[in-house]
Amino acid sequence: MSMPGEGLAKGLAVTLKTLTKRTTTQQYPDVEPELPPRSRGVIALREENCTVCMLCARECPDWCIYIDSHKEEMQVPGAARARQRNVLDKFDIDFSLCMYCGICVEVCPFDALYWSPEFEYAEYDLKDLLHDKEHLGEWMATVPPPPAHDRHGEPSKEENTAARKAAQPPAPKTPPAAGEPR
Repeated sequence: MSMPGEGLAKGLAVTLKTLTKRTTTQQYPDVEPELPPRSRGVIALREENCTVCMLCARECPDWCIYIDSHKEEMQVPGAARARQRNVLDKFDIDFSLCMYCGICVEVCPFDALYWSPEFEYAEYDLKDLLHDKEHLGEWMATVPPPPAHDRHGEPSKEENTAARKAAQPPAPKTPPAAGEPR
């Protein structure tokens, strides 16, 4: 059973405790803040990895990614016909609409989008928050390297396959028997 006014006394105790502590104010423009590693700031684009699959634009809940492309034919030596590939013409992100959910970074199968810790990109005009592929590419320099793998964790699929291939002895080559095609 609680006493009347017990909640009020607890609340006043918390207030008195915080009243006696010094406040810590970060002087932001003069002193750079210490951001945690891998913090989310802005989305950066590695243009050479983008295959214009449009997954990021389709999955974006705010529809703030705009992509245009065209097809080019490439001749592959030894191929019977020319192959087509998509070439990225326009990749824009409207950061005035973006809610920084990171879905576009997660769904990109070719590692073309990354989180950059850059957070100082404020503009005076809302229209200037539409950043093109050149501006997004400049932020790739600020993207930190990925964290190291856990040495005690499960190896990646690529490491596992390479280890199995290296462990298998090469199959001995036997000459074909008489009558078998070479």
